[in-house]
Amino acid sequence: MSQPTAKPAATPPTAQLTFTDRLRSLTWVLNPLVEALYKLGVHPNQITLAGVLGTWGAAVLVAQQHYLHAGLLVLLSTPLDALDGALARRRGEPQALGAFVDSVTDRYSELAVFAGLLWVAQTQGDALLAMFTYFAAMGSVLVSYVRARAQSLGFEAKGGWFSRVERFFVLVLGLLFSQPLIMVIIMALGANLTALQRILHVRSMAKQRQT
Repeated sequence: MSQPTAKPAATPPTAQLTFTDRLRSLTWVLNPLVEALYKLGVHPNQITLAGVLGTWGAAVLVAQQHYLHAGLLVLLSTPLDALDGALARRRGEPQALGAFVDSVTDRYSELAVFAGLLWVAQTQGDALLAMFTYFAAMGSVLVSYVRARAQSLGFEAKGGWFSRVERFFVLVLGLLFSQPLIMVIIMALGANLTALQRILHVRSMAKQRQT
């Protein structure tokens, strides 16, 4: 009597490269900057701090409705996020703690700008701006949280349409053109849909584990 054929193990879906991953793969742009900072003796934490302070400064400008200047400051500050990790690797420093600090400061930076927008909404009595700013902030946090929680359970969830770089471009353009409401509507829809995409992706992988 023939033995039943064992069912092959399910292969997890291939992790999708986000736009953020593709930009970080442009080493020909990053490497000369990293090398210059390394030779100058700059510490990665200094880069991280500069980025956070720049974004918080932009949040203050947003609260004062100086959107153009805020957009320019965000445009200058946020790309520093790509340099601190690369500089830490160049210096041969432990990456786990640096990645943790980098991720936490990213959330503080992003939420600071939303706080500035909420201040504008409150002072102007603009309920629509306040509502969509809240949902944009919620979606931005959930995109990161879903990925982190999935990784803690052994899943990969870094795909989706609206990762951090896409949110960055929408934020900068919305500020430069002084269109905060349109900006937060796009971010609210895009970020929450991306969080949902990641949730469904993890659900699919969890089902495959059970087969």
